[in-house]
Amino acid sequence: MTTWPIGLSTGCFYQTSIFDCLETIRESGFSMIEVCFAPAHLDYHDLAAVHRAAARIDELGMEAYSFHAPFASHLDISSLDAGEREAARAEIFLAVEAAAILQVHYFVIHPGPESEIIPPQSERLRRMENVVEVLNRVAQRCQELGIECVLENKLPHLLFGKTSDILWILDALDSVNVGVCLDTGHASFSGDIHSFLQRLTGHLKMIHAHDNGGHFDDHLPPGDGRIHWERLLSELGAGGFRGAFILELASAADSAVTMANARRGRAHLRRISRRLALAKA
Repeated sequence: MTTWPIGLSTGCFYQTSIFDCLETIRESGFSMIEVCFAPAHLDYHDLAAVHRAAARIDELGMEAYSFHAPFASHLDISSLDAGEREAARAEIFLAVEAAAILQVHYFVIHPGPESEIIPPQSERLRRMENVVEVLNRVAQRCQELGIECVLENKLPHLLFGKTSDILWILDALDSVNVGVCLDTGHASFSGDIHSFLQRLTGHLKMIHAHDNGGHFDDHLPPGDGRIHWERLLSELGAGGFRGAFILELASAADSAVTMANARRGRAHLRRISRRLALAKA
């Protein structure tokens, strides 16, 4: 049983400049981060700003473990319109360049648009093939820059939000260097978080860790919602998972509350992993 490293997504400060929150994060004992793409936080189009952020992260003795690719309903890599698809691809490539400057390990991307509109079956295969075509190019660019591309499971009501969709995409990709990021909150809504692990363990590289009460995507600290973390961590250990947990938590109006939530979530995961390790000894 492993005690996994635990970092924090800067998405909990997505409305604040990254330069104004890094010290706050570091002072709470988090040295590993996932960098959020939000323009008000760090505009990945401004490569000079990205270079400054990379330097500041290094100065603070921190590590940018991952970078979250932009996502929106209009960034549609599945679009049947070639122009829309290419515009989305170009936007993602800009984010990959920023991720390389930050020297991250993983580039986390949603395999499709943030759309609740499910196309007719006659369109579905064509859209899936478009996703694969774009992701092949993204994965190749990531590989050229020394980064690994990982696909994050989305909320199940969104287009390509099912585990079977990720499996289909992974199987269709040219590259074997594309992994998976398990989003625990999203998977809990699908009701198949444990099936997800069983089916995708061999591809799993990292975890987006957050909890919810079962009605909304609350992004609560682990332990504050309905997820059975002891079972989840036990299954991760049995499957040989060796990546990191990145806490992906909601913002609070007071940054002190945000960081208190992050520390509480980290402590919950650490208590469970240590208990499981002792049980194995």
